[in-house]
Amino acid sequence: MRIDTSQAYSVVITSCKELFEKKTKDYGTAWRILRLSSITDQIFIKAQRIRSIQEKGQQKIEDDIKSEFIGIINYCLIAMIQIDLNEVIEMELSWEELAPRYDQAVNETKKLLQDKNHDYDEAWRDMRVSSMTDIILMKLYRVKQIEDNNGQTLVSEGIKANYQDMINYAVFCLIKLNE
Repeated sequence: MRIDTSQAYSVVITSCKELFEKKTKDYGTAWRILRLSSITDQIFIKAQRIRSIQEKGQQKIEDDIKSEFIGIINYCLIAMIQIDLNEVIEMELSWEELAPRYDQAVNETKKLLQDKNHDYDEAWRDMRVSSMTDIILMKLYRVKQIEDNNGQTLVSEGIKANYQDMINYAVFCLIKLNE
């Protein structure tokens, strides 16, 4: 029996946040040095590795696909936090300062998921993980194009919405891989 999407989402995000907190305690907020385009490229590397493993059917590096999807989620959240911290100069943020920002980005993204799930009637449940990986890659190419256009779009959703979609697809993938 499948668990409720909202509950499954929370389980996935809890594990992502626990890892994020541990890495913050290990490394601090060194990621603050990254420009948005560099964060996008980090996400791209992870998504491309997932696709490569899916296509080859094997891997040579120990980190599994699940850990790459977690990385996609956390890097997308880093990007969203970085966007909101645009005017903040300091590099180092304490976990106490960072945790509410992480939660805010997650809550906004989960709300978007709930709205889309209502309209699409959980269509993702019938999708393949490989298809969702391709969609994440497509969204990354969109973000790169928007970044190359200095953030300007004519009719398309912006960068933040694409990060949110990537988070949600990566969460869906983890839910499916855990079922």
